[in-house]
Amino acid sequence: MPVICDSQTLADFCAKLAREPYVTVDTEFLREKTYWPQLCLVQLGGKDECKAVDPLAEGIDLTPLFDLMANEAVIKVFHAARQDLEIFYNLTGRVPHPIFDTQVAAMVCGFGDSVSYENLVTKLAKAKIDKSSRFTDWSRRPLTEKQIVYALDDVIHLRPVFEKLRDKLRQNGRAPWLEEEMEVLSSPATYDPDPRTMYRRIKGRGAKPRTLAVLRELAAWREEAAQARDIPRSRMLRDEAMLEIAHNLPDTIESLARVRGLSEGMAKGTVGKAVLEAVQTGLALPKEDWPDEPSREALPKSAAPVSELLKVLLKLRCQEHDVAQKLLASADDVEQIAAFGEKAKVKTLEGWRLDMFGADALRLRRGELALAVKDGKARVVEV
Repeated sequence: MPVICDSQTLADFCAKLAREPYVTVDTEFLREKTYWPQLCLVQLGGKDECKAVDPLAEGIDLTPLFDLMANEAVIKVFHAARQDLEIFYNLTGRVPHPIFDTQVAAMVCGFGDSVSYENLVTKLAKAKIDKSSRFTDWSRRPLTEKQIVYALDDVIHLRPVFEKLRDKLRQNGRAPWLEEEMEVLSSPATYDPDPRTMYRRIKGRGAKPRTLAVLRELAAWREEAAQARDIPRSRMLRDEAMLEIAHNLPDTIESLARVRGLSEGMAKGTVGKAVLEAVQTGLALPKEDWPDEPSREALPKSAAPVSELLKVLLKLRCQEHDVAQKLLASADDVEQIAAFGEKAKVKTLEGWRLDMFGADALRLRRGELALAVKDGKARVVEV
């Protein structure tokens, strides 16, 4: 039976997989109506067989599965691992380790930014993915044979994809690059952010420090309340409403009820009381405790054309070295280098990224390199 629904069968299968050098892993989950993802299925792929584990089966003990995820002798292979790893961390307090993310490995090996699993399977495993069950409600039972086959395909084809990428990394010497990225994915801090930093995810251009102080308190309250109620943060309060509150600073239930996206019932209830308290907490903070304005808001105008030149250089270096731009430098990284040069606090100016692009980016900014067109192609030339 490809679906494991009892503790003993799971223990036996995990014991078998624990003797293998690597195991492919995927999960199916739901998150539309909850804060915490609801684990509905776990697929495990070994050398000889692949099985799905039903975590919703009555009485099943998932301890053998969790032990396998923590087994240092077995590499856990995922594609786009972040959400899968977050699920295991939330359930156990441990991040699976060691891990190999084929999406990141593909970026290191020149397959482009955030390459899809489907594309990798087509290119490396020479197979096709049946996408007809992509929008399945994985919490409903019983699962159909078609759904199970679809789910298991994700770990079956992942094995040749992993092996091809592993071999390519050995050939091009870029395995240390991948290890650096896996350290970030393996860190508990990646999945356990401080609620008082969540305001940074809200896009509010031009917000002043005082506004940000209030927004920080609002975002921290929302995060903790959404976790406690296990509902999506947007169902507690939408970003747009929080921004309006942070800018307009309502101090009564009546003024709060006028905020778009906040009903009168919410304003008069516990939510409204908590929101008003968060506003007052933010306003009471001394100036030295206000958040700084985002540095990207303070970029000098002169940085814009420099940034455009650096983006061309980035594209050239990525083409030359066959590596994804997203992995080498983000748009924000490029802007920071354009504005602040060596003082920019970005990963692009560290380690292998410095050697591949960062050092030349600084040279271009200093006028030691230039961009030119020769024979119809953009080129980097010494000045």
